[in-house]
Amino acid sequence: MKRRDFLYFSGLGAAGSILPGFTTMGNIIRPEQALEPGIDVAQKKRLADVALNAARSKGATYTDVRIGRYLNQFVVTREEKVENIVNTESFGMGIRVIANGSWGFAATDQLDNDSIAKAAAMAVSIAKENARLLKEPVQLAPQKGYGEVSWKTPIEKNAFEVPIKEKVDLLLGVSDAAMKAGANYITSLLFLVNEQKYFASTDGSYIEQDIHRIWPAFFITKIDAATGKFETRNSLSAPSGMGYEYLSAKPQDKIKSVTTLYKKSYDMLEDARLAGAQAGEKLKAKSVEPGKYDLILDPSHLWLTIHESVGHPTELDRVLGYEANFAGTSFLTLDKWQTKKFNFGNKLVNIKADRLQPGSLGAMGYDDEGVKCGQWDLIKDGVLVNYQVIRDQAHILGLNASQGCCYADSWSSVQFQRMPNVSLQPGREKKSIDDLIKGVEKGIYIIGDGSFSIDQQRYNFQFGGQLFYEIKNGKIAGMLKDVAYQSNTQEFWNSCAGIADESDYRLGGAFGDGKGQPMQSNAVSHGSATTHFKNVNVINTARKIG
Repeated sequence: MKRRDFLYFSGLGAAGSILPGFTTMGNIIRPEQALEPGIDVAQKKRLADVALNAARSKGATYTDVRIGRYLNQFVVTREEKVENIVNTESFGMGIRVIANGSWGFAATDQLDNDSIAKAAAMAVSIAKENARLLKEPVQLAPQKGYGEVSWKTPIEKNAFEVPIKEKVDLLLGVSDAAMKAGANYITSLLFLVNEQKYFASTDGSYIEQDIHRIWPAFFITKIDAATGKFETRNSLSAPSGMGYEYLSAKPQDKIKSVTTLYKKSYDMLEDARLAGAQAGEKLKAKSVEPGKYDLILDPSHLWLTIHESVGHPTELDRVLGYEANFAGTSFLTLDKWQTKKFNFGNKLVNIKADRLQPGSLGAMGYDDEGVKCGQWDLIKDGVLVNYQVIRDQAHILGLNASQGCCYADSWSSVQFQRMPNVSLQPGREKKSIDDLIKGVEKGIYIIGDGSFSIDQQRYNFQFGGQLFYEIKNGKIAGMLKDVAYQSNTQEFWNSCAGIADESDYRLGGAFGDGKGQPMQSNAVSHGSATTHFKNVNVINTARKIG
């Protein structure tokens, strides 16, 4: 094996250790192979029709077909060295059917007529076996066919077309900026995703989609040579549903604040400079005194609290108990929704689900059931009004259509209910971060996400962060450390006291939202403006109990 080949093959494992959940992403390819065109739309339609016809001939009453080409690129550096450059491709077809009232699924990476027909027959056979255990047949919400349509992430610059050298130079520049600012260690990475997906169904849809995502990130450590103690500071970037233009920061694209470095684009170099210095400041920071504080939560932090305390408990499959074996169920049971007045939060709290939000990770034109994507309310004026629903769940809520929440992370995975973008709406009144801070006597301003825990019903929780600033009498009084806050979902969202306006609205999010058995990974964004919460319990994470 040539040295270059060895680096490619060994690099995938190392990249996976930095990005848990992404270790089996397909075959190793060269960077230039990612730019080669796949099979054309006419050929995909022909292959999809082979599957649709074969399934029908074996007794399927409904069939959908997904042909997917999934491209990934990892570029990883550590200090002044390139650690890994890895490119992967996965390509194949998944076939889902209903036969005898039950679901069946099979997949193949051999896209010749015979292999496709055999996979379709296998899916039907599985459905018929599953039907023996059914208590009631699958009820699909009606869905019109769209004919031949397409959707593409509106990117300006395909990140896969950018030369590897340019990406490496960026990451090494990030490392250099952080080290000069005081960091001892830094790992930097770029993770690129391109999903080329084709969907066809017996409803009459033939849908071509080209979806792009990008995640720039770094992880810094600063050590106190005298004491051996250390502090960390991770990047404040949000992974984004954009092209390489996300890393082409321009002054007019950035919010004018030292701690908010992204909106339409992300200034990775400036974030690294700040991070190197702030990791040093954290070593000298005062340890927090436990007690009740008002919290001012930056969108770079609040996205994760939204994800765990709002996104997951409004997934209908969790509400129904289908996810009880993995990461819990939900306290938002159907009886609470049926009252139409369950107090989730106060009247300031309006949370929407959205599959179309520009720049978001969850943006797509159609979900993996061929449902056209849109936006809807989950929490309206503090009241629970809806959930996240797919076609075979809609009848449970009396809905006549799916909300477009079905997704699979691969052609070889069966699609199921996954979280769309879930976001707190900005305040209606003109209000800045400074305005929120001015109204706080005793508080903490939290920036960036950190460790967290939440119970099986997504109710009681604890969240940390990256940066913590003490607020005294309406002013920032210095940095704190060892901060985490505790609350329960209903109490927390009822303590909301103010939300900055739309000019401060930003997206956070995650590439790796894990769910299901076998586990699948979903990319999802959560937006908010900076938000004020009153009288929240804060603990010191460095102090021992008892």
